[in-house]
Amino acid sequence: MKIDGLDKQILIELTSNSRTPILEISRKIGISGAAIHQRIRKLNDSGLIAGHQLKINPKVLGYSTLAFIGVYFDKAERNSEAIKKMKKIPEILECHYTTGNWSVLVKVICKNNEHLMTLLNKEIQSIDGVSRTETFISLEQQIDRQISIN
Repeated sequence: MKIDGLDKQILIELTSNSRTPILEISRKIGISGAAIHQRIRKLNDSGLIAGHQLKINPKVLGYSTLAFIGVYFDKAERNSEAIKKMKKIPEILECHYTTGNWSVLVKVICKNNEHLMTLLNKEIQSIDGVSRTETFISLEQQIDRQISIN
């Protein structure tokens, strides 16, 4: 998809704060609110804007342990069934097929290390097909950003 300078300006404004009113963006960029609205609709329809999300702070809800778990499956044919079971575990935020040693890499959020240990022992490692796991606890997130618009 081709985007022009105005589209880029709109995207920059929306990625810094997706709740910015259209009229405020209009005043900053110097075109009508209707034109901004049409361009946002075009960007949505093209699939460039993938969604609008509310970001919840997990720490406020008592979740202080973020971890990444490399999961090894014993047989490739079990992958899809194991992934279906992982989808039912609410602490799993993301799951990625990867290159390298692991079958998948999952990102989890837990209330504390004890919760993480329970999640590993009773939920993830008990799934048929999971042969072992390797866990990395995040001590602090250093970068959190979207792709830049150039």
